[in-house]
Amino acid sequence: MHLIIAEKHIAAKRIAAILAPQKVKQVRVSGVDTYEYESEEGKKVFMGLSGHIVKLDFPKAYNNWQKVEANELIGAEIITASTQVKIVSALKKLGKEATKVTIATDYDREGELIGVEALDIIRQVNEDVVFDRVHYSAITPKAIDDAFSNPSNVDFNLADAGHSRQVIDLVWGASLTRYISLSAGRLGKMFLSVGRVQSPTLSLIVEREKERDAFVPEPYWELSAMLKSKSGEEFRVEHRTKRFWEKEEVDAAMEKISIGDEAQVTELKTSEKTDKPPTPFNTTEFIGAASSIGFTAANAMRIAETLYTNGFISYPRTDNTVYPESIDLRAQIEIFKTGTFKQYALKLLEKKELVPTKGKKETTDHPPIFPASLARKSEMNEQEWKLYEMVVRRFFATFADPAKWETIRSKYDIKGEEFKANGARLVEPGWRWYYHYNAPEDRLLPKMEEGDVHSVLNVNVEAKETQPPGRYGQGRLIKIMEELGLGTKATRHEIISKLYSRAYVHGNPLQPTKTAVAVVDALEKFAPTISKPDMTSKLEADMDRIAEGGIPEDEVLNESREMLELVFDELGKNKDDITESLRAGLREDKIIGVCSECGSNLMVMRSKRGGRFIGCEGYPDCNFSLPLPRSGQVIVTDKQCEEHGLYHIRIINAGKRPWNLGCPECNFLEWQKAQEEEKKMKKEAAPDLEKPKTLKDISGIGKVTEEKLADAGICSVDELCEADALELAKATSIPVKKIKAWQSDIV
Repeated sequence: MHLIIAEKHIAAKRIAAILAPQKVKQVRVSGVDTYEYESEEGKKVFMGLSGHIVKLDFPKAYNNWQKVEANELIGAEIITASTQVKIVSALKKLGKEATKVTIATDYDREGELIGVEALDIIRQVNEDVVFDRVHYSAITPKAIDDAFSNPSNVDFNLADAGHSRQVIDLVWGASLTRYISLSAGRLGKMFLSVGRVQSPTLSLIVEREKERDAFVPEPYWELSAMLKSKSGEEFRVEHRTKRFWEKEEVDAAMEKISIGDEAQVTELKTSEKTDKPPTPFNTTEFIGAASSIGFTAANAMRIAETLYTNGFISYPRTDNTVYPESIDLRAQIEIFKTGTFKQYALKLLEKKELVPTKGKKETTDHPPIFPASLARKSEMNEQEWKLYEMVVRRFFATFADPAKWETIRSKYDIKGEEFKANGARLVEPGWRWYYHYNAPEDRLLPKMEEGDVHSVLNVNVEAKETQPPGRYGQGRLIKIMEELGLGTKATRHEIISKLYSRAYVHGNPLQPTKTAVAVVDALEKFAPTISKPDMTSKLEADMDRIAEGGIPEDEVLNESREMLELVFDELGKNKDDITESLRAGLREDKIIGVCSECGSNLMVMRSKRGGRFIGCEGYPDCNFSLPLPRSGQVIVTDKQCEEHGLYHIRIINAGKRPWNLGCPECNFLEWQKAQEEEKKMKKEAAPDLEKPKTLKDISGIGKVTEEKLADAGICSVDELCEADALELAKATSIPVKKIKAWQSDIV
């Protein structure tokens, strides 16, 4: 039996369907769906994993944070534990019967490691099994047929590189997280996460925020005028001095000009600008483009993975920006001769020669991201189609002609003051016809010649201030991470997701919380190795050398542990200072504002029972408090309520969209108002409960009948009021609470 192992269930199912000469049979093995068919070589069985089916961990003896020092984890034994019991069981069962195993997981470090993990499990029960490896970049008939026609060897060096990353990240993350969390007194679900890649990335975000906080805005003024041409068209011109830094200077220029003055065209230059087509998508460029149309990095990669496993696009984790010669690019475009993109494909196919653009990075593992097959909009949800369309259009654009713009630069004299205006008009759309995202708009000027005179309609001075550097958006941050060697194409978006889940950042662009600032400040001051990219960049380069077979894995792991020992030496020398720094910083992240009743700080607090609320530091002299939701992490933003002066808060729950609670006092007052409205509506909808004169008046309440009451000896309203509620309930089977309610309503 020939066993073929894919990385995921859907991939195994698709590959089996592509390769099978007839209908595939679905067979359940140890609770796992597999797919099989008979061939000339014998039975072939396909099964999918669920990514990593084992994980690395420390022995249970190291689990107690209070009893085991954080630095003891550096040299601790690393054990492997199964995370998918059913899949492991199915692997062993099928592995015993297999004469050959083919690893068909994704072709990168993680994919190679996942395949080797499965292979190791099989070899435990069948050490003589023969195995090979297939590589593919798209799950399409041609790509899969080619891959299985040309199998290769399992790359154990590449798997070792992936394994080394797991070990290093576990040891660094677990030991440093434990140390920092204990120092800050933040245990349980509120622990402070520290990581080899995560912390330098967080440091970038915090440093940018500090630049913004330290920024001192400078005032300046802009002078512009609205002109009217001979043909009646209105357009705006700006003073040649883009920014006036002195108010007196702009006032002096302004005083010279009046409405109705003449503006003479002193210079007019027309030229052509060429706009080159974009390069093919690699992972970083894809995430950046997806970010510009509203996708988070993690969501873009999740959807891209779905599109890949369904055969619609090529493998989305790639550094490559050059299409390899092995791809028949014309045939790939011909796929789209029908359907939504027909007109674009036919236009490209008119070219005698298709010459794509090339980026700076060229690798041999995977091609750039390109559309692998034709899809219909009905086959996808809205988000999937949006990204699929973007990939298709980008692919087309790389073969298209440059776009051409006609640009106009004009200058004007108004009472001795020089003004200017620039115009641009798209003359030949070129590639922008295929790829319309973020296209600049035409800036049209009226037709004119040098010497023409326009009239001044109005003159405007606008006071402005210089702005601080912008926060990083996810796409921009991933590019910087790539430049600094932080993480890999497959992990950078996951690092950013982790920063959100740990409540270190919020919003997009990313804004750090006070907790993030406290952690980064402590690390930069007392253990800067952790917060700088140098260390992690060095280890990333070493992992590349492992993959290339240039250095053994053990050497890199030992070097990593030595680096971490030095970090702990730094931490140990400053233990008390770190604790003080962290706790002072974390306290700031709990301050919501100032109490309106006593002037003390309002803080996020916990009751003796563990519930959360906003309380006053002036307690017990001041009892002012506000409620908080029971679950989710509380993020204090920098936006303040104009009425109450309190910072707006955001609630983060894993797997859900953030809840912008806003000002907690405004929110509480709105809630009270809603409660009162609800009570009022219920009261208005309730029946008139004035004292009834007869039992018949109340016989409908609680679905009781006069007969039931009569059987219990109640023949008048007065008798009902005086009756023993407990005895009456026994006699009528009517709940005591209902009887007491009637009695109180009547009385």
